[in-house]
Amino acid sequence: MENFINKLQSHIDHVKRVGEHCSTEETTKQALILPLLDILGFSPYDPTKVLAEFAADFPGVKSTERVDYALYCNGQPVMFIEAKPYAANLTNHAPQLSRYFNSSLGVTIGAITNGKEWRFFTDLINTNVMDEKPFLTVDFTKHKAEELVQLAEFRHDNFHVEKLRYFAEENQYIQQFKTVIKRSINEVDIDFVRYVAQQAEIQRQLNTKFLETIQPFVKQAVEQAISDTVVKGLSSPTIITAQTIEPKPEQNAEQVIDHGFKDIVNSDNDKIITTKDEQELFRIVSELFPESDLSTRDTESYYSVLYQNKSNRWLFRYDVNRKRPTIQFNINIDDQRKLELLRAGLEVLTNGQVYLDKPEHIYRAVGILKDCLEYCCNDENFKRASNA
Repeated sequence: MENFINKLQSHIDHVKRVGEHCSTEETTKQALILPLLDILGFSPYDPTKVLAEFAADFPGVKSTERVDYALYCNGQPVMFIEAKPYAANLTNHAPQLSRYFNSSLGVTIGAITNGKEWRFFTDLINTNVMDEKPFLTVDFTKHKAEELVQLAEFRHDNFHVEKLRYFAEENQYIQQFKTVIKRSINEVDIDFVRYVAQQAEIQRQLNTKFLETIQPFVKQAVEQAISDTVVKGLSSPTIITAQTIEPKPEQNAEQVIDHGFKDIVNSDNDKIITTKDEQELFRIVSELFPESDLSTRDTESYYSVLYQNKSNRWLFRYDVNRKRPTIQFNINIDDQRKLELLRAGLEVLTNGQVYLDKPEHIYRAVGILKDCLEYCCNDENFKRASNA
């Protein structure tokens, strides 16, 4: 992940330096769009990964219209990209992308870009119909590299349709909630004042006149509460906290399919029970890394996923024997990885363990999982440990 962030930083500097010189669509493609695809592992020189001027029999689309780029995984198109000149307003061109998207049943991600801004779309509202609003917008002229860890979700070796839909739905809800919360805090409208007064159990009739009277007090309380929270966070740098994501209605990508798992009691030790959640967790990880030689080992204390069935090469240890299940990865959760997990809505403990309330939440940590697998695959890591 550190290498990926460094490449993004170099690309951000490149966009800021040459962007204004990209006056045509073709120049924008060559100078700004294709370099990012290469960073994501979609080599523009490999037609099995990137196909330019993609043409297909799209119902309702003119035969002369072509998608600028179709990205491929495992021989199937997974994402369409519509390119525009650097100075173009992307809003005016989204309908063109939606025509391609709506006519192709196999592609669930679409993007439109002018090289500096990328807007990513999917079909959360109506299946096979591209949403009007993007679930993720990235502007390389405004964001820092460490703020763009979400782009790792689109890497070729990390591209997984189900995981991306989950990410898209989660991101869309969070952005909508943030908008409402910011508006409520900044404006402190009457509905927000009423909610605060009710929660504070104010012993008064909460009519409009009274709410308008206390409105300035609530605004002042909000400002002080935010200030107190910031000061507390700065004074306690070693304590890592994150807002817990409330469960969302079970729909679309977040809806969990019942695979018929049942708790399995070890025949030699009835204290070892492989739970349904543990089995589901391994199913997801195996699906994310189908080419890897992974196996599991269950003990009374924790459930491990191993590489090549070697006990010292475990990717993670999952503990469901607590009030809230935790997962411990085999790599150091440094500040950069902590930031990645926090931005994904996971809560990191001071000892590096992470709360994993549901097996499907592992989708939020695929980048960390990949780092764990790479660590296990590197024999040098274990030779040094052996010599030590």
